[in-house]
Amino acid sequence: MATSTPFSLSCTSQTRLLYKKNPMQPSHNTTLSLFGHKSLLCNNPLRCNRAFTPVVMKPKRAHVGVSVKAQWNNRSIEVLDKQHIPVSLAKYVFDLSEKFIKEKGSFTIVLSGDSVKYLKMLVEPPYINTIQWSKWHVFWADEKAVPKTHLDSNYKHAYDRFISKVPIPMNVYTIDDALSADIAADVYEIGIKIKVDSKVIASSQNSRLPKFDLMLLDMGSEGQLAGLFRGNPALTETRKWVTAVKNAPSPPAERITLTLPVINASSNIAMVVTGAGKANAVLNALAEGQEGDEKMPVQLVSPEGEMKWFLDKGAGSMYLNRS
Repeated sequence: MATSTPFSLSCTSQTRLLYKKNPMQPSHNTTLSLFGHKSLLCNNPLRCNRAFTPVVMKPKRAHVGVSVKAQWNNRSIEVLDKQHIPVSLAKYVFDLSEKFIKEKGSFTIVLSGDSVKYLKMLVEPPYINTIQWSKWHVFWADEKAVPKTHLDSNYKHAYDRFISKVPIPMNVYTIDDALSADIAADVYEIGIKIKVDSKVIASSQNSRLPKFDLMLLDMGSEGQLAGLFRGNPALTETRKWVTAVKNAPSPPAERITLTLPVINASSNIAMVVTGAGKANAVLNALAEGQEGDEKMPVQLVSPEGEMKWFLDKGAGSMYLNRS
């Protein structure tokens, strides 16, 4: 495992992140700083981060092969055998990639946590040779305040399982692990704003917030997503696009995350949830009613676009068995 090459923050007429080239880095993939300066990446395992009102109706469900499908409003749900999630997710991501590249010449995708491992079919035939990788722009919904080589690093997970397997360069925008969580969040936000101004990232007509083409998220057993936890001040942040998280309930305590308004501005959200330990949170997130006064973070997700849930049978068990 190569060591991380440090970033430096340069105060010039236009603030820029600069990478120092590492001669040990391979040339098959590149990363861009958020300010448009390319550098060789990827042997450098980096950590390079409106309330939902449930619809009062029973969704129609159709049994299709090994899956159960449901659709209502701008949300759809698939419950599959776990081994079929990568197959369904790959087709879904590929179709969106083709759609947005055809429409605007690029595809912006935001990664988070363990959901990345379910992209494995994209780096296998036939997708690996047909996706227009050079037109992908990859961002992070959240990151832990740890070095990029750390086992908890979301970037390291994505690099090991996905990015390193992509055969041609794509644009990867990383969070600076050499800065404190507060400053790293501010720098990442500035970079996203520059990408919005340059039309790499679309802008929401409703809110003027960045409108990513796809936000790929997972959910914890308490309904947490990205770096947003119930009861944490980051969950209610509405002014910033990216914010630091302090005192997260699980280690590491400091993180960087996109805020809820930015998540909700997305064109598409894919929520990948697996494991019976998350079944109760899934039920509460998808149920027609709401118990208690304090909603889980996932219940506050109300995207401007469409949201699709990919559940394995463990995570979807209580939802499927609801009365």
